[in-house]
Amino acid sequence: MNRRAMLSGAAALVAAPGIVPAKAAAAGADPLPSWNEGGPKQAILDFVGRVTTAGGHDFVPPPQRIAVFDNDGTLWAEQPVYFQVAFALDRVKALAPQHPEWRDTEPFRGIIEGDRQALAAAGEKGLLQIIAATHAGMTTTAFDALVAEWFRTARHPRFDRPYDGLVYQPMLELLALLRANGFKTFIVSGGGVEFMRVFADRAYGIPPEQVVGSSGVTKFEIRPDGQPVLIKEAKVEFIDDGPGKPSGIDRVIGRQPILAFGNSDGDQQMLEWTAAGTGPRFLGLVHHTDAEREYAYDRESRVGRLDKALDEAVQRGWTVVDMRRDWKSVFPAASPAERR
Repeated sequence: MNRRAMLSGAAALVAAPGIVPAKAAAAGADPLPSWNEGGPKQAILDFVGRVTTAGGHDFVPPPQRIAVFDNDGTLWAEQPVYFQVAFALDRVKALAPQHPEWRDTEPFRGIIEGDRQALAAAGEKGLLQIIAATHAGMTTTAFDALVAEWFRTARHPRFDRPYDGLVYQPMLELLALLRANGFKTFIVSGGGVEFMRVFADRAYGIPPEQVVGSSGVTKFEIRPDGQPVLIKEAKVEFIDDGPGKPSGIDRVIGRQPILAFGNSDGDQQMLEWTAAGTGPRFLGLVHHTDAEREYAYDRESRVGRLDKALDEAVQRGWTVVDMRRDWKSVFPAASPAERR
């Protein structure tokens, strides 16, 4: 049996977000059907084959098969703004009647008036203000419910689909292939960990405890009715982006990954940290080159800029996935609910 047949005999295919594969693919089936034949697909299959072949020179025991993935722009779309930003912006608009002072305060004024330039000029500091104003004071349970309702009702402005319907079908297949071959898959993202945990299991089959992200401070409190709660505060505890990603991996996972996938300069240090380990390693970048089916952007983008990491990938021989060339399809087929 050739290597592809060996892998596909164990791998389960993913048909749509939220569906965890229940049956192994038939022997000989393609474990990555949404990937075009070419270098990136073959590199993935070869790597998985090498590290899972018992007795082989590159065999890696299952406990060490750790795979980490950025989320925004790697597992799902991130344009025209990161989806958590879209959530926060909607919250500002919903809460604006209760805060008349926001109409004279940036970046809130710009959001309320639809001034995207003002929002962009606010930068990271402005985003933190937005998140603090819209999330702080909630219990974690109330926040989870709010995020879940937003995913149920909000629609992407270009694709008119729920935001969690814009996961990448090829990456769902890759996650399934890895798990079928003894890998443990983690999200390691600059996004808020509480936000991502609401949808990660349903969308990717990644449970909450395998999501590493930026986090805010929470405070334990006993309510007057005796109910224990956790309250979100307007303080940032940890930013899991750039050099923070290796730290987040160490503090949460405790093992150096053998596979890492990202799409931007914010993922560069995560890939470097993964590459620094001994034994076989796989480093991948998703390059957004498909303006027709998704978006095309890299070095000059305000969202998901891919510049220095792209240069390093070329220099060090990392796998760069060209979305337009290497993926047969980008998103899963829309469900009947999405076509309403």
